[in-house]
Amino acid sequence: MAGEIRTAEVVVAADIKAIDKEKSSFTGYALSPAARLFHSPKFNCYIVAIMGCKTKINPAVVKLGLERTLIKHPRFSSKPVVDGCKGRKMKWEQTEVNLDDHIIIPNLDDGDVVESPDKFVEDYVSHLTTLPLDLNKPLWELHLLNVKTSDAEAVGVFKIHHSIGDGASLVSLLLACTRKSSDTEELPTVPMNNKPSPGAAALSGGVFLLIWTLLKLIWNTLVDLFLFAATMLFLKDTKTPIKALTVEGQQLRRFVHRTVSLDDIKLVKNALNMTINDVVVGVTQAGLSKYLYRRYGELCPIDKVSVFLPMIAEANRFP
Repeated sequence: MAGEIRTAEVVVAADIKAIDKEKSSFTGYALSPAARLFHSPKFNCYIVAIMGCKTKINPAVVKLGLERTLIKHPRFSSKPVVDGCKGRKMKWEQTEVNLDDHIIIPNLDDGDVVESPDKFVEDYVSHLTTLPLDLNKPLWELHLLNVKTSDAEAVGVFKIHHSIGDGASLVSLLLACTRKSSDTEELPTVPMNNKPSPGAAALSGGVFLLIWTLLKLIWNTLVDLFLFAATMLFLKDTKTPIKALTVEGQQLRRFVHRTVSLDDIKLVKNALNMTINDVVVGVTQAGLSKYLYRRYGELCPIDKVSVFLPMIAEANRFP
């Protein structure tokens, strides 16, 4: 038993040293061009994610979990600074993370919460989009709202600067911070489709299929370029709230969510031979287009808005 405990201590110590080495090597690392773009004046871009919980949120448990997972990542324990030796270029600088500065627990007005908890959460998140992040600390926040909504007992709202990462990387990081309920030491597994290995005849036919797919990819690319050029030359954006602002200041952004059935999405996916992402994007764009036409239809005929949906869906089949 003593040997097993000593071995475990060595492994833990080695993991901590590896994390410290990664953090030290990350210090002084220059921001990528995309990250610098997100720090441009009037272009600060944030990722806001809302997570519901089945139970009330215990802030002490959340802090303990973040100490063991999230803040070990260099991006979540570094802040951007201007490198004076290289002009105005920005770089990441390692800093100590005080979780009390990142976990916000607001004082809630019971009257507003009881009257309409869902609307209260929407208003809170909408107001959150107008507040900038402090550049003197790592660019993320977690707001804990012990508000019972129609879908959850409590809500956590992440606000993360886009220079830290994109949606795919943050979802991957979220999965890496979780463990299986059956085995608290094992990472969650993502189901994959195991395709059988093709035979010799299938390989010979696969060459022609590859050539045909390549030709369709080239054709779809040319069609997309033509539509893009035609759109730039002959069409212009309708003046709607979704259009970028041309004046100083920021408008309130409201995050409205709807619950949909995964069975319905799967039915459409199989019927059209597409991916779940294609279905979700297509439904969202179609609904948004119809909504904007209903509000601003006199400025943009609906045919010009909806005609691109099947083309986009067809192009997405051959990325």
